Amino acid sequence: MKDGSAPIVVALGGNAISPLGEEGNITQQFRQTRQTVAGLRDLLISGAPLIITHGNGPQVGNAIRRVELSADEVYPLDLGLCVADVQGGMGYMIAQCLMNALRRHGRDRIVTTIVTTVQVAPDDPAFSNPSKPIGSYFELERAEQYMRQYGWAMTEIPGRGFRRVVPSPRPIAIVEIDLIRKLVEAGELLVAVGGGGIPVYRDENGDLQGCEAVIDKDLASGLLAAGIGAATLFIVTAVDKVCLDFGKPSEHRLDRLETAEARRHLEQGQFPPGSMGPKIRAAIDFLESSRRDDARVIICDIEHISQAMEGKAGTIITRR
Repeated sequence: MKDGSAPIVVALGGNAISPLGEEGNITQQFRQTRQTVAGLRDLLISGAPLIITHGNGPQVGNAIRRVELSADEVYPLDLGLCVADVQGGMGYMIAQCLMNALRRHGRDRIVTTIVTTVQVAPDDPAFSNPSKPIGSYFELERAEQYMRQYGWAMTEIPGRGFRRVVPSPRPIAIVEIDLIRKLVEAGELLVAVGGGGIPVYRDENGDLQGCEAVIDKDLASGLLAAGIGAATLFIVTAVDKVCLDFGKPSEHRLDRLETAEARRHLEQGQFPPGSMGPKIRAAIDFLESSRRDDARVIICDIEHISQAMEGKAGTIITRR
């Protein structure tokens, strides 16, 4: 690294760009992205090597819905291409907002978006068990209509309604990792692995082929963080701390966790697969893969990211 400091990966959820309770149109996405970037101010001006990753659940759901609605007029795109298109568009949006924020603080910098592909196993059981929520929330009647009309798989999100689910295979390799590492070492600011990356697999000839899936962005971000030697993986979410018995009278907020504790709580069902589960799994994977003794994961909301960097907010997860 140019200044000798270790890189930091910040994983933003799709709702950090498309706020809950709004349509999520482009004007709203830019407004929300500017607010999200403002929360990263201290990290940006610190000069630390920084990579931003992001989810795409709301956005890619809308993209594939456009494909379905326009099927009689223009040629269709598959889900993998929709992930690629959304990754490029969201990366442009985030990079623009980052560059503007840096310029206002007297730091003219280029932020580059790397359209990133992520390898999965073609026989991953997730392909026959859709579980990744994308798109909008629907009431039961509309959900049943779409399941009949389009053959969607859908799941109920408690308190919010029903949402479409698609396959979400486990990421096993980032195809562009060597290039990303070189750019980070050169001091570049990057947006990468957007939406978990474009899912690809190796066929029997060793060639890359696209597939219909959406990779979990937290798992892909953990893979990225380990691959570039990051010291800190921030997983930005809607809550300020990880909790046990979340939403119950016995709820307990956690300041710190070790990987053994995190794994035990995960196996006990404390962290549901549709919310905190992938974040905890990503934290465990990153910490077990990292070669750094000081590696850590911080889970917090965007409002407390500066305090969390100093150990004063969020939940910090370490090996021990």
